[in-house]
Amino acid sequence: MRDVPDPKARPAGRNARPAAKTARLAAKTAAKTARQSARPDSTTADRGFSGLWSGGSKVFPRILNVFAPQHPAQVIVLGFAAAVAVGTGLLMLPVSRNGPGGAPFLDALFTSTSSVCVTGLITVDTPVYWSGFGKVVIMALIQIGGFGVMSFGTLLGVLMARRLGLRSRLSAAAEIKSTGFGDVRRVLLGVLAISLTVEIVLAGILAARLVAGYGYEPGRALWHGIFHSVSSFNNAGFALHTDNLIGFAGDPWICLPIAAAVIIGGLGFPVLFELRRQYQRPIHWSMNTKLVLMGTAVLLVSGTVFITAVEWSNPATLGTLKPGERILAGFFQSVITRTAGFNSIDIGHMHEVSWLGMDILMFIGGGPAGTAGGLKITTFSVLFFILLTELQGGTAVNIFGKRLSRAVHRQAITVVLLAIGLVVGSTMFLMIITDFGQERILFEVISAFATVGLSTGITAALPPAGQVVLILLMFIGRLGPVTLGAALALRERPLLYEYPKERPLIG
Repeated sequence: MRDVPDPKARPAGRNARPAAKTARLAAKTAAKTARQSARPDSTTADRGFSGLWSGGSKVFPRILNVFAPQHPAQVIVLGFAAAVAVGTGLLMLPVSRNGPGGAPFLDALFTSTSSVCVTGLITVDTPVYWSGFGKVVIMALIQIGGFGVMSFGTLLGVLMARRLGLRSRLSAAAEIKSTGFGDVRRVLLGVLAISLTVEIVLAGILAARLVAGYGYEPGRALWHGIFHSVSSFNNAGFALHTDNLIGFAGDPWICLPIAAAVIIGGLGFPVLFELRRQYQRPIHWSMNTKLVLMGTAVLLVSGTVFITAVEWSNPATLGTLKPGERILAGFFQSVITRTAGFNSIDIGHMHEVSWLGMDILMFIGGGPAGTAGGLKITTFSVLFFILLTELQGGTAVNIFGKRLSRAVHRQAITVVLLAIGLVVGSTMFLMIITDFGQERILFEVISAFATVGLSTGITAALPPAGQVVLILLMFIGRLGPVTLGAALALRERPLLYEYPKERPLIG
């Protein structure tokens, strides 16, 4: 019988290494615990003020997480609300107003909301009521609101910290309609470059024209040029003249540059990026770019023809201008009606049929992911092609050789129906609490919801409840399509089952 040899003992070094490593880890943990106990403020800062809560370090953060916004759309809404609140506080300061005391809360809130939501509706005369500081605040709010509050905050993070957190990427991507999280930094810097380029060029043109044609001093001309360039590109419509731009109705050197800036801002940044990359290859343009460009051209031409034809002989609007100036004013008002809020003719004295036509243009609005408002051209175009497909008996909606996703059908219909319900409900409420006619009230409501800013002159005369309704409309109109679109896209989830089909009678 052979003896089984004893197994060889392990070298001591193999056991010594794990033991030494464990000892080092234990020492580091003990040292870290000692440092934290010596600095109680660090625990409070790292764990959401849990040291102030008797339940320990886990209960209070959980409570905060319940109320903390999780969805990017919620973050965007809170960001815009915070910007409106800050703007209201600044405009209520005595230094913001010409005259004794600060502005009343409702006037400051209305102006701040109109600025951040790049609308242009006012309850007080901007050049007379607000001081130089107040006008600077308004211009800053317009710039931040047009760029996007979350996009602006994320851009500051890019420029200062050179890095982005996941929540910042999600919020900025939802607001600027970025195609992916990785390119958020590049897109934001591109948006900044486009904005500054257009605004600087326009400010220079306007300042030069004001000096050469109207005798402005260089400093005053430069200030007017900068303010109106920011207001134009961001589709805000605030002006530094009591009659807005009526005094420049026949001047192409003022009206055409402003109209160009409004159009560029209203196309949307995705379209501008694609045009910059592939301007020589239209066959490779995306469906979004083609829809925006085609819709913009059709609406500009049809709006110009409509407004010019209806108002041609109206002595209170176009009737007193020369034929060439009438066409210029008609074109300018067609551009402005869809997105901005400037006016080179008296809106309050236009024909009622002109108001109705402008209601349609305002409701449609401009391109998505830009500074324009309204339902957006793409939403209206999707509905048009759905209607065309149904009339032709088609089974799938095809646009420019591409099939449209059915999820887009539902999103477009949802946005439109909710917008119509909001406009109709607000119009009925204002008709109950005021004595103004339906035509004027409907015009004002659509102008607020579409963040256009045109007015028939009744905004300042509305009771406080009516002005609050317009404030809510401006806020919802600026954020509604963005947040609702992001929410619908992120909530989409496949179903594991389907119900039996049945068709009700239609028509």
